[in-house]
Amino acid sequence: MKAPKLLGLLILLIMTTTNVIGADKNPLLEKWNTPHQTPPFDLIKTEHIKPAMEIALKKAYTEINAIIDSKEKPTFKNTIVALELAGKSLNKVAYVMYNLNSTDTNPELMEIMRELAPQLSKFQTYVSLHPKLFEKIKVIYAKKAQLKLDAESARLLEENYKGFIRSGANLKGDAKKRYAEISAELARLTLEFGENVLNETNAYSLHVTDKKDLSGLPEHVITGAAYLAKQNKKEGWMFNLQFPSFYPFLKFGDNRKLREELYMAYNTRAFKDNEYNNETILKKIADLRLESAKLLGFESYADYVLDERMAQSKEKVNNFLEELHQASRPFALKEYKEVLELAKKSGFKGELKQWDWSYYTEKLKAKKFGFKESDVKPYFQLEKVTKGIFDLANTLYGISFKVNRDIQVYNKEVKAYEVYDKDDSFLGVLYMDFFPRQSKRGGAWSSSFRSQSNVNGKMIRPFKTVVCNFTKPTEDMPSLLTFGEVTTYLHEFGHALHGLFANTTYSSMSGTSVYRDFVELPSQVMENYAYEKEWLDTFAEHYKTGEKIPVDLVQKIIDARNFLAGSFSERQLSLGMCDMAWHSITKPVSDKSVKDIETESMAATSVFPTIKETSTSTAFNHIFSGGYAAGYYSYKWAEVLDADAFYYFKENGIFNKKIASSFREHILSKGGTEHPMKLYVKFRGKEPSIDGLLKRSGLMR
Repeated sequence: MKAPKLLGLLILLIMTTTNVIGADKNPLLEKWNTPHQTPPFDLIKTEHIKPAMEIALKKAYTEINAIIDSKEKPTFKNTIVALELAGKSLNKVAYVMYNLNSTDTNPELMEIMRELAPQLSKFQTYVSLHPKLFEKIKVIYAKKAQLKLDAESARLLEENYKGFIRSGANLKGDAKKRYAEISAELARLTLEFGENVLNETNAYSLHVTDKKDLSGLPEHVITGAAYLAKQNKKEGWMFNLQFPSFYPFLKFGDNRKLREELYMAYNTRAFKDNEYNNETILKKIADLRLESAKLLGFESYADYVLDERMAQSKEKVNNFLEELHQASRPFALKEYKEVLELAKKSGFKGELKQWDWSYYTEKLKAKKFGFKESDVKPYFQLEKVTKGIFDLANTLYGISFKVNRDIQVYNKEVKAYEVYDKDDSFLGVLYMDFFPRQSKRGGAWSSSFRSQSNVNGKMIRPFKTVVCNFTKPTEDMPSLLTFGEVTTYLHEFGHALHGLFANTTYSSMSGTSVYRDFVELPSQVMENYAYEKEWLDTFAEHYKTGEKIPVDLVQKIIDARNFLAGSFSERQLSLGMCDMAWHSITKPVSDKSVKDIETESMAATSVFPTIKETSTSTAFNHIFSGGYAAGYYSYKWAEVLDADAFYYFKENGIFNKKIASSFREHILSKGGTEHPMKLYVKFRGKEPSIDGLLKRSGLMR
C-alpha cells in the first residue's frame, strides 16, 4: 500500500451511514456467505454504515499500530506487504459506502458521509505522516538493491516510498500539522461540492402542459417525458436535468424559449445565490490544494500532480493542449460558420446562442449525412447493445457473461453478471446499472466493490460496476440508446475490463490503479468499435421489426464520425484548460471571481460570447469532487494513445485475437506494475504519435 493507498480508495470513491447498531447484527462486519462473497445488499441498511465504518477504522488503527510498534527488523514482508494488507475490513466497508453514495444515496447517507469524512481523513493522515512508519520504509528502501525483489514488488516499494514523501512524511512540526489540517478540510469540501451539484440537479424540473411546446421532439422523447410526469403524479410532460431528459430537448425542441430555460438551468447549477452555491467552496479547494503542494515543495498543485503522470509537467500538458487547439481551431470556426449559415437559411434571425447550437447542428447533420439521431435510436435497444458488447468481449478475449440472480444488488434496476474466462475460470462479478434516479449522480462511470489481488497465492477476483444514465424504458417502449450513449457504454465497459482482467499480486497496483493519463486508454479503445460496420452488423436491429440496421445508415454513421470534430475537440480542450488554470495557480484565489478565472482560461477555445450567469467550474465534479484535478487533459492524452492503438487493430483486423491477447497481457492485466509507456511500447512496439488522432478526427491539414 502506498502511504495513502489504503485510503486512496476512500478518496477515489464516495459513501455514507447513520444510527449505531450492535456489531453482532451488522452485515457489513460479518463474513458474507453469498455468491463469491459479494455484498449482501438485501441486509445492508443505511444505519449499518456508520457503526461499521467506526469499528473498521478502529481495527485499521490497530493493524497499522502493530506494524509501527513491531520490534522486528523492518523487512519488505513485515512492513510493505503488511501495509498492503492492513485495513482490509475498512476497505470492504468503504467500497460499499462510497458506491452507494454515488448510485443510491439518501439524505441520511449524505449526512453520514459528511460526518465520516474527517475521521477517514484523520486516519489517512495518521498513516501517511507517522514518523516511525516512514522510518521503517526508509530502512527497507535504502536496501532495495539487495532485496532481489521481483519487478512488481520492487515497484510497490518504490511507490510506497514516494507515496509517503508525497503525502507529507518528510514534513516537520507545524508544517506537518498544517498538512493534516488541509487534508481533513479538503475531504469535507470535496464531498460538499458534489452534494451541492446533486442537490441542484434534483431541484429543477420543467413541467409542460401544452403539447405545442413539444414541437420537434421525437416520439420516444415525448413518451419518456410523459412517463416522467406520470411518475411525479403530474399531467402532461416533465423534463429534468438528467442528461437523457434535458439534452434531447436541446437537440430537437423547436421551442427556443424552453431550450434556453433548460440550458440555463443546467449551466447555472451551484452558481446561483442559494444554499448550494459552490463558488466559495471551489476557491477554498483550489487554495488548499495549492497550500498543500507548496508545503511539499511544489510551485503549484498541477506540478505536484503531474510529477506522477506520463505528461510529467504542466508545461508539457499546456503545450499538448495548445498543439491540439491550434489543429482544432480552424475547423471549429469553419463549423460554427456552417451552422450559422444553416440557421439563417432556416429562418433564424439574431445572434446564435449556446442553446441553439445542438438544435441546429442536429439539422446540419441531417442535411449533410441524411440522417438524424432519432433515425439511429430504434436500432440501439439497450438489451441488444449489451449482447453486442458482451459478444465483442467474447470474440476478442473469449470471456463470457452469465446473469446470476442470486447475487444481491443495491437497487432493483441493477443486474449482476458472473464473468468467466475462456478456460471457464471465474474472472469476477460485473454489476450493470443503467438508468437515472434521484438517488444517483449524473454521468457515467465504472467503479469497484472489490479489487483483484493475489498476495501469498490467495487469488481475490474483482467486483466491477458499469454505471450509466440512459433513458428508462416506458410501458410501451424499451430503452433506446443514442449513438453517443452506445460509445459511452463501450467506454465504461472498457474500464470494467481493465479491472476484470487484472492479474497482479497487490491490489494497490491492480486494474485501474494506474496513472490518471493512462487509465482512459482501455476505455477509449473500446469506443472505436461503435464506428465499425463489422461490429454494428452483429447486433443492431430495429426494436419493432427486427430488421438489421441498413447498410446505408451504418455508412452514414461512419461518414459522420468527424462531424463537428473541431468543435468537440475545442470543448474538451476548454475543460482541460479550465482545470489547468485552477490548479496551476501559484497564489491564493480567494479574492478572485470564479467566473473571471474560468472565462479567461476558456476564451481561446470559445466561439460564443460569455453568459455571465453561467459557470462550468461550479458543477465540474471531475476536478473538484472527483479524481481529475490537474488531470482532465488525460481524456485527450488518452485519445492519442487509443487512436494509435486502434490503428494497430485496423491494420490487422478489428477482431484480431492475437492483438487483443497482447493488449490484455501488456495493458489490461498489468495495472500499475510498470511505467505505462513501457507497457504501451510492449504492446504496440513503439511510442504513440499525435498524427493518428489528427488523422482519425479529420483535423490533419
